[in-house]
Parts: sequence; structure tokens; C-alpha cells
Amino acid sequence: MFEEISARIRENFEVKDSIREEGLKISREVVRECRTASFALHNQDFEKADKSIKAAGEALEKLKVLFKGHADIYHAGFVEHAQQEYAEVSVLSSLFKEDKNIPSPDDLRVEYAAYLNGLGDVVGELRRHVLDLIRDESFEKAETFLGIMENIHAMLMDFDYPDAITRGLRRKTDVSRSLLEKTRGDVVNAIGQKKLETAMHNLESRL
Repeated sequence: MFEEISARIRENFEVKDSIREEGLKISREVVRECRTASFALHNQDFEKADKSIKAAGEALEKLKVLFKGHADIYHAGFVEHAQQEYAEVSVLSSLFKEDKNIPSPDDLRVEYAAYLNGLGDVVGELRRHVLDLIRDESFEKAETFLGIMENIHAMLMDFDYPDAITRGLRRKTDVSRSLLEKTRGDVVNAIGQKKLETAMHNLESRL
């Protein structure tokens, strides 16, 4: 009685399952390339980072083609995560290169919520960079990137919408606030310590 209906549904599900598996594979490729790019950026290897970012962007475009007509799978979550990673590393690359033209979500062809959540993760990467700058005693640059962290956090605070729209942005914003406060304290303490050391050295040289 239900054989024909069952067969039609099964055929549909088989197609969706196959597409989903292929999509998962591609999304993992995006995440892998983005993490490679992030590591390269922190090592100032911009050529390698650019190559990985480009590969990630091309893989994301493959996902859009693959999931055309399958919005239910496209919005299942793993594509959004891949877009977050891509947005994060793309913005981070621009910041590290001191490029004033920060890529927008439209430039990157990612969802707005994914872009904002990616920005939330940029704050964590910038904290890591600021700590590296402090160790190198590059305090002026550390203050510059601290200011960028503050700007990103202020931007995220503007989007006080339900999680159904922002996809967990509130949690990312809370984390960014905590990281910002810790980083601000680290910068202030490091600069204060350096000033104290300089003052003591000057005093000793006069004795």
C-alpha cells in the first residue's frame, strides 16, 4: 500500500544523505585551510595564509553549489561554522596586514550571523597577538591591537537580538568582553612594568 510512497521518500533521503556527507567533507576542508592560514598569519607567513584563505573561499563556493535546492542541509550548522572560520581568518589577515579595507560579509559571501560570530573569534586571536607583542616589548602596536579588540567588542554589543537570529552571538560577545578585560590588564601592567624598569635603570646610572 505504501511501497511507492516509501520508495520515493527513501530516494529523496538517499540523495540528501549523499549530499550531506560530501558537504561535511568540504566543510572540514574549509576549517582545515582556515586553521592553517591562522597559524601562518601568527608566523607572519602571509603568502601561505593567502593561499589557504583562497582555498577556503573556493571550497565554500562549492558548498553553495552542492546545497542548491537543499536549504535544510545548508542551514544544518556545519556550513555556518565553516563560514565563521573563513570570516575570522579573512578579517584577521586584513588586520595583520594593516589593511584599512576590512572585508565585509558581502565581500566574503557569508551569512551575516556567521560573520559576526567570526568577528567574536577574531578577538581571541588578537589577544594572542597582543601577548606576542608584549613579549617583544612592542607596546605601541600592542595598544593599537587592543584598540581594535575594543572596537570589535563594541560592534558586537550593538547586535542584541535573539539567538535564533544571531546564532549564539551573545555568548561570543561575553567571551570577547572577558578576553578584552584580561588583555587590557596585561597591556597596562606590561607598560607600567617597563616604565618602572626604565626609571630604576636611570636612577642606577646616576648613582
